[in-house]
Amino acid sequence: MNIANQTKWASRSQEAFNSLLQNYWNHHLNMFNNHYPNPDNRSNVTFHYWWYAHAIDSLVDAYIRTNDEEITSLIEKEYNGLLFRNGGQPTNLLYDDMEWLALALLRAYQATTNETYLKDVNILWDDIKTGWNDQMGGGIAWHKEQLGYKNTPANGPAIILAARLYKEFGNEADLKFAKELFTWLDDHLVDKETGFVMDGINRLGDGQIDTDWEFTYCQGVYVGGAIELYRITNDDQYLEKALKTAHFATEKLHDQTHMVLKSEGNGDGGLFKGIMIRYFTELIATAPKRTEAILTYLNMNAETLWQQGTNTDKMIFNHLWSEQPDLKEGIDLSIQLSGVFLFECLASLERSQLTVEEQSL
Repeated sequence: MNIANQTKWASRSQEAFNSLLQNYWNHHLNMFNNHYPNPDNRSNVTFHYWWYAHAIDSLVDAYIRTNDEEITSLIEKEYNGLLFRNGGQPTNLLYDDMEWLALALLRAYQATTNETYLKDVNILWDDIKTGWNDQMGGGIAWHKEQLGYKNTPANGPAIILAARLYKEFGNEADLKFAKELFTWLDDHLVDKETGFVMDGINRLGDGQIDTDWEFTYCQGVYVGGAIELYRITNDDQYLEKALKTAHFATEKLHDQTHMVLKSEGNGDGGLFKGIMIRYFTELIATAPKRTEAILTYLNMNAETLWQQGTNTDKMIFNHLWSEQPDLKEGIDLSIQLSGVFLFECLASLERSQLTVEEQSL
């Protein structure tokens, strides 16, 4: 690594995080707003449960990077806000939403040792496991009221969660379930030739796969699940599948006109790229010599976002990483979180590289 750039991504991560707090944190509600600007302090009219789960992840990222104890109180406030909006309980009707919250809370528990987070992880996990049924050959349903619709968003994060719970607590049933989920996802929604991950099957009750839904999100959670299983088992099949998917996805989902990872718009789509990058980062950390092209691609996207897709006064990001955001129209929290994740992930890789270099001295 170039010595002059050793702290570049850490510095940019801090600026991005500062912007997140300054422009999205609502001191009246003690949680993040859904949107910038928010002139009337009455944000979160729409309850974005899964956005707030990822907002917890952003706080955990910053805490791990800085060791700033004040951030632990923000994690607690954000989660309490989510619980309050959710009727005082962590569970809801969407299995993928619950998985994201469980993943964020597990990381929060590991970072802070706050047992409240672990208690709710276990409540969520018990509920999530009921989502498996035999329709479409297995897999976890997307919604408790649509049990025949199975998709990558409901199964990829569950693989990651099951594997991480196994690593943390050693319950063999969790590892077995992670493997079963991966097998189902790999068999039903992954193109064998390219490794590209499709979104779902049987959404309309017709048994068909939504082959035209091409999302960064799906590539990320499949790669993330494969890497977690590889780390546990040392079974090369998981690493090879992750590499195949990641290399193909960075080509297929590249916007040739704007020369960045494609925009997936506002709303929920604003979070998709951040999810992909989080789990591609896990792949890079696991197999650095085989992912140099992917790291170069993420660096290029981050540099473009920093130079072209960021409002420099407010440090607010656009969903299209090569163009300035329209602050009159405003930017969703989901979009800002994806940009924050991009810089945090590169900062984490930067820290790992510095550690390696220090150990070699």
